[in-house]
Amino acid sequence: MHRNDFGQPVGAPQPAWQPARRPQRTPLLGDRVRLEPLAAERHAGSLHAAFMRPGEGLHDAPAARWTYSGGMPFTDAGQCRIWLADRARSEDPLFYAIVEAASGRALGLASYLNIVPEHGSIEVGHIHFTPALRRTPAATEAMLLMMRHAFALGYRRYEWKCNALNAASRRAAERLGFRFEGIFRQHRVEGGHNRDTAWFSLLDGEWPTVEARLGRWLAPENFDAKGKQLSSLSALTYEACQAG
Repeated sequence: MHRNDFGQPVGAPQPAWQPARRPQRTPLLGDRVRLEPLAAERHAGSLHAAFMRPGEGLHDAPAARWTYSGGMPFTDAGQCRIWLADRARSEDPLFYAIVEAASGRALGLASYLNIVPEHGSIEVGHIHFTPALRRTPAATEAMLLMMRHAFALGYRRYEWKCNALNAASRRAAERLGFRFEGIFRQHRVEGGHNRDTAWFSLLDGEWPTVEARLGRWLAPENFDAKGKQLSSLSALTYEACQAG
């Protein structure tokens, strides 16, 4: 334990700390996807089509996918374009379109937000994976690219927050290697309902191990000729937790 000159316990010294750099509007390139700074004129058509693609069952209807993010924010292609254009102008959150490398179609959204370079803290959020992207290696690679870029910019804390009732988002955070930190009770009123918020984080000291695990899962040799995974990322994460 570290103590100051008054004998009081204090946090670990950070003598070499320098503020992180702000993310810029630059693309992040992967093998399966690229993250492009959101531009309504370029991405609205394919995003709207992907947003409106029917799902399987009532819980996967287009509007149902927005339940935990305040409700579907548009009703038609024109409103979608306006909504995307508004987000494309934002600096915090800083939005990216998740573009499938093979087809060039934008199939999802994600952003950096709550960007605090002076303390080295940044959050990933406003994530929307459409049915064509959800539960695919491309979606995992998109998250890896954003993590890698944030830590390369000098951030020491990478956050994930979601509605505490959003079981899918909580599972995704844990699958990716985030650690659960707790629940902020009555954090917001969202869509006319109370929202308790679950907090997760990934620290710079944890990142090398997580990055290696994500890379191991995404490696071509982890997939058979039909693209089926041989080892699940959840299993790899569980093994790492047990070993630790």
